[in-house]
Amino acid sequence: MTAIKHALQRDIFTPNDERLLSIVNVCKAGKKKKNCFLCATVTTERPVQVKVVKVKKSDKGDFYKRQIAWALRDLAVVDAKDAIKENPEFDLHFEKIYKWVASSTAEKNAFISCIWKLNQRYLRKKIDFVNVSSQLLEELPKVTEESVPSGENQSVTGGDEEVVDEYQELNAREEQDIEIMMEGCEYAISNAEAFAEKLSRELQVLDGANIQSIMASEKQVNILMKLLDEALKEVDQIELKLSSYEEMLQSVKEQMDQISESNHLIHLSNTNNVKLLSEIEFLVNHMDLAKGHIKALQEGDLASSRGIEACTNAADALLQCMNVALRPGHDLLLAVKQQQQRFSDLRELFARRLASHLNNVFVQQFTQALLQLYNRSYFLSVPGHDQSSTLAQHSVELTLPNHHPFHRDLLRYAKLMEWLKSTDYGKYEGLTKNYMDYLSRLYEREIKDFFEVAKIKMTGTTKESKKFGLHGSSGKLTGSTSSLNKLSVQSSGNRRSQSSSLLDMGNMSASDLDVADRTKFDKIFEQVLSELEPLCLAEQDFISKFFKLQQHQSMPGTMAEAEDLDGGTLSRQHNCGTPLPVSSEKDMIRQMMIKIFRCIEPELNNLIALGDKIDSFNSLYMLVKMSHHVWTAQNVDPASFLSTTLGNVLVTVKRNFDKCISNQIRQMEEVKISKKSKVGILPFVAEFEEFAGLAESIFKNAERRGDLDKAYTKLIRGVFVNVEKVANESQKTPRDVVMMENFHHIFATLSRLKISCLEAEKKEAKQKYTDHLQSYVIYSLGQPLEKLNHFFEGVEARVAQGIREEEVSYQLAFNKQELRKVIKEYPGKEVKKGLDNLYKKVDKHLCEEENLLQVVWHSMQDEFIRQYKHFEGLIARCYPGSGVTMEFTIQDILDYCSSIAQSH
Repeated sequence: MTAIKHALQRDIFTPNDERLLSIVNVCKAGKKKKNCFLCATVTTERPVQVKVVKVKKSDKGDFYKRQIAWALRDLAVVDAKDAIKENPEFDLHFEKIYKWVASSTAEKNAFISCIWKLNQRYLRKKIDFVNVSSQLLEELPKVTEESVPSGENQSVTGGDEEVVDEYQELNAREEQDIEIMMEGCEYAISNAEAFAEKLSRELQVLDGANIQSIMASEKQVNILMKLLDEALKEVDQIELKLSSYEEMLQSVKEQMDQISESNHLIHLSNTNNVKLLSEIEFLVNHMDLAKGHIKALQEGDLASSRGIEACTNAADALLQCMNVALRPGHDLLLAVKQQQQRFSDLRELFARRLASHLNNVFVQQFTQALLQLYNRSYFLSVPGHDQSSTLAQHSVELTLPNHHPFHRDLLRYAKLMEWLKSTDYGKYEGLTKNYMDYLSRLYEREIKDFFEVAKIKMTGTTKESKKFGLHGSSGKLTGSTSSLNKLSVQSSGNRRSQSSSLLDMGNMSASDLDVADRTKFDKIFEQVLSELEPLCLAEQDFISKFFKLQQHQSMPGTMAEAEDLDGGTLSRQHNCGTPLPVSSEKDMIRQMMIKIFRCIEPELNNLIALGDKIDSFNSLYMLVKMSHHVWTAQNVDPASFLSTTLGNVLVTVKRNFDKCISNQIRQMEEVKISKKSKVGILPFVAEFEEFAGLAESIFKNAERRGDLDKAYTKLIRGVFVNVEKVANESQKTPRDVVMMENFHHIFATLSRLKISCLEAEKKEAKQKYTDHLQSYVIYSLGQPLEKLNHFFEGVEARVAQGIREEEVSYQLAFNKQELRKVIKEYPGKEVKKGLDNLYKKVDKHLCEEENLLQVVWHSMQDEFIRQYKHFEGLIARCYPGSGVTMEFTIQDILDYCSSIAQSH
């Protein structure tokens, strides 16, 4: 163990200026045995540091390496496990508990004893030694104050270190001297005792030489002692002089101390004066309001532009004074408290003046607007006069009053409103509510009169307006929607009313409507929307600027959100008088607009209902116009009140449009045809053409083209289904004729209008027309040559049964004689007669509107020729060499058909 100790000292601790005091061979408890060494070390330099170092062999086992080190001051507990019985286990409690098993109990005890001594020697903090024998914890001798100065408990003396361990390593000088002596002696290694004796003899010789040298220098020592005595006398004289000098300087020191203290007090006073001046200048500069500003706040003219500017500047200056960030302690000054109270009084006074003045301005503008409105609406309320003629005589235009002058006058107070919002939110909120109350009443009167004029212009006369449930003097639809629901469905007794066409499903017959009326309605409706749009946008922009509210990115609202606005919803939500956050300001704009323009949406819905009752086609115009204005409003601000309101009304218009389409399909299903007359082109087919033509002109370049395409799809499906239904129910006209004529008309309509979404239906209509034309031609041609058709059908049946074509003539029922007999029944004269009868019958079946007679007749001619060629082919194959031929030729057929067509 000693060799290991020396090796560790040399290889590990000496390079780090440390001395190894104790070592124990250990392994961790409860694990696979991996030996290592715990070493107790101290540093050779001051301050002394005591450590416990864990050392283990390298992975190759050829040298030792330092693994971890703990400062002894971090050791809290040493647990020896058992103080009586021998037990190699022990625990060291550092930041955590380390459990060890020593190679022997003796090594463990020696290590613990060394730890205890180091603790007593170097540490103020005492380590707890648990389950340790009292014999190991022996007391160290007390260290004198000279060896351990106060505050340096980590110092080490040479004699005390021997108590820890008798070993002391040679330094390099000593090692070199020993090597020189050993090199000078040949037997220094072979005979150590002789070498030791030699060294002892040399030591004795040196001691003797030293003694002789001391004895020879006694005289010199006496001389030195005498000189020292004389030096001591001189030192005493110098000390006496220094004492006298010190007494003289003591009085000067006291005077200098007094001067220094006086200078310090003067400097401190100057510093305090500078700081006081700085504080006073700060308060004066930031809390002093000019007299002109005070006068403007107390007596300033709020009616003139110059007075408003002066009041605005004064209010801003007052706000800056009130919002100044006071330094610590300023608020305890009486002058500051008085100035703050003065500012509060000025703020309260000016806030009352400003709120009162703005309320007066609101009332004045409201009164002025009502007078203008009264002059405008007087002509509409004259009893006993036709309102339409009154409008024409007095040139009452369909326009809304312009509020720009009012907005311009009020915007002068915008900065003062911002000041009021930040200083007295209660008064700001009161002004907001008053403005909404006045404006909502004013706009309600203006908008209702505006819609009254629009309704009168739509209906033409008072008599006609009453016919649609419009009260001429009140500006309302009587009974709201109830009177509209009482409109009776008019019938004209003609074919259009019988088929419940698109034109008369709006309660008026086609003869009562005119393109000019629809154009007039379109212009009036566009004028209404064009007047409302700038009015709402201007008012919303004014509210945002005047009341200093954020107006972007707010969520759309409904009328229900502003139902409680009159009752002070805003006050309940913000009764603390603090400004609204940004999101609440956005909601406030929306709620203000809803409150101010609460009558727009109901009035628009009433106007839409009236237009729909006048003419259902008006829903097409309204859908296009409303969609365009919604799209325009959303491009400006998708969350604005205008965008939201028009979007809600657009839903109503879309419902009316869908209802119009649904009613048309329902009325198609309910159509009834006459049993005594031929069908011809069905009314709803002709009216689909008219609807599509009008819709294409209305929806040209419209944003809601998709809605029309969906309506087209529904309508065309309904037309297809009901054409087939009518054809199946037709008794006077053959089914194929009904299908052929109507699908030809549909195909022609779709080809002319070029509706892209109905390309598939166009192809389907063409196919149906072609199929039913062919079917009708084949069915009709079977009658003139009926026996000949039956005969050759029998021939084809025999061939189909497996009889060879050249053997058919041997069948009794189909021999040459029977063939000649059948052919003789159809000479050229009979064929022409049969074709003439066929032409007359086809003429009776077909209608004149579609003009398909020549087309059908030409198809019949082609089909007759095809059958003729087919019969000739059967005769040539089944009756070869018989010489049997038809009694008329293809040229005869062409001549017959041409002659018949020309004769009719």
